[in-house]
Amino acid sequence: MEVFDSVLDLIGNTPIVRVNNMDTGPCSLFLKLESQNPGGSIKDRIGLKMIEDAEAAGLIKPGDTLVEGTAGNTGLALALVAAQKGYRLILVIPDKMSREKISNVKAMGAEVVLTRSDVGKGHPEYYQDLAQRIADETPNSFFINQFGNPSNPAAHETMTGPEIWRQMGGELDALVVGVGSSGTITGLSRYFADAAPDMELILADPEGSILTEYINEGHLSEEGGSWLVEGIGEDFLPSISDFSRVTRAYSISDEQSFLTGREMLLKEGVLGGSSSGTLLAAALRYCREQTEPKNVLAFACDTGNRYLSKMFNDYWMRDQGFIQDEQHGDLRDLIARPYHSHDTVIVRPDEPLANAYKRMKLYDVSQLPVMEEDRIVGILDESDLLLGVMETHEHFDEKVESVMVRDLTFIQRDEPIRNLLPIFSQDYVAIVMDGDKFLGLITRLDLLNHLRRRADF
Repeated sequence: MEVFDSVLDLIGNTPIVRVNNMDTGPCSLFLKLESQNPGGSIKDRIGLKMIEDAEAAGLIKPGDTLVEGTAGNTGLALALVAAQKGYRLILVIPDKMSREKISNVKAMGAEVVLTRSDVGKGHPEYYQDLAQRIADETPNSFFINQFGNPSNPAAHETMTGPEIWRQMGGELDALVVGVGSSGTITGLSRYFADAAPDMELILADPEGSILTEYINEGHLSEEGGSWLVEGIGEDFLPSISDFSRVTRAYSISDEQSFLTGREMLLKEGVLGGSSSGTLLAAALRYCREQTEPKNVLAFACDTGNRYLSKMFNDYWMRDQGFIQDEQHGDLRDLIARPYHSHDTVIVRPDEPLANAYKRMKLYDVSQLPVMEEDRIVGILDESDLLLGVMETHEHFDEKVESVMVRDLTFIQRDEPIRNLLPIFSQDYVAIVMDGDKFLGLITRLDLLNHLRRRADF
């Protein structure tokens, strides 16, 4: 039987696939699918190595508490390993992490402490500093400290590097890597210093991180910016970092990262996350700049299943300004779910309230237009639904028309934005019309998103 004794035995030996349908210039570009690890990311390698090395050193034993601050997939990797080995795990997570990741680590038994993502190292709520403090205050605990743990780069020096070299048959000219804790780039740098000293190491870095400037100009900024890509980019130099063999860094915007990640799925069939989009965007730029053929490898760092509510969600992408719909210069530009494109979530007057409840929950909306053919005849919001079913659960079988609001206030698409405020002040949603034609709804959040996008530009 070809079976494994544990899911942990599945870590590593991830496949490499050629990029076929994107412009790679004169180069051949390959993706190493770290998303195929059992925990779904390249961080499975260090999660296993850091825990097993701590066990071997007698620093931890089953039943102890592990603590880590993580802005990416290290937490998921640690949750996977900790659950299999019998450790309690506390993860301190910045509030920009996708909800899929948070749900995932909780499902594997980890305890999650959410903290701020807008503060830097030294602030008491900075995720690494808070994790250290929790570890200091928790009996029988061990602070993993991926940013200073030598087992982190060792995992890539002894495992990932030899694996890549073997799979590529020793024919690799450049390797594109991202930096979070810096374990990957440090470990690979050490391995390839001996195995392939002429191979180039290229850094893919989110805009806002301090690392591009450090690599390309030798200047270390004291303060970084902010970025939405998860898991890579830094506002300080981790103590385990070694960038001595990195020859070039590319700064990649959030927009380019997310759109390239979506393009990777569309054209290559690879469902990767936001950091994978950053690495691929940098790899494509590097390849297109070359004048002679080279073999170039980048990582699909993790699975895109963890970003379905973000980079693969058209509404979220529009809210961030990364997808541009046709602009009209009127209130139509504020409608998140236009009716004409079938994006508006609706309900019919003769449907049971149970249907309305399910739709609100599924699509995370607070109100539904009640449509009769293409004519809006009412609005049903959470308050109406609650009042309708409060007395008995059997009222979920009642028809929507029994509780919907029929006295509607409309706003024409060419009215000024300020005319939305009196509608919102009455706790109404704005029903946008073009004459007698229903166009869609505008909520307070839609207006806020519009104002935020305008501020960013």
